[in-house]
Amino acid sequence: HAQSILAILVFQVILMGGAEAYRANGTAPGGFGEGLDSLHPGDAFDPLGLADDPDTFAELKVKEIKNGRLAMFSMLGYYVQ
Repeated sequence: HAQSILAILVFQVILMGGAEAYRANGTAPGGFGEGLDSLHPGDAFDPLGLADDPDTFAELKVKEIKNGRLAMFSMLGYYVQ
């Protein structure tokens, strides 16, 4: 368990700051990933071919958003307890 909320806050700021700096600058330290699109380095990850049909893909996106909202709401309930 965490001994200090301040330590958690510092690490969170450092880690998220690094990720946001990478996103904003488009390159990682040491030149890793040069020559790639900085924000979208690959094609869409769909190894099962679920996004082949546009209607099915739109439905799956809505289901994913609803699932995320339900997960966030359930975590809120968990924290409130």
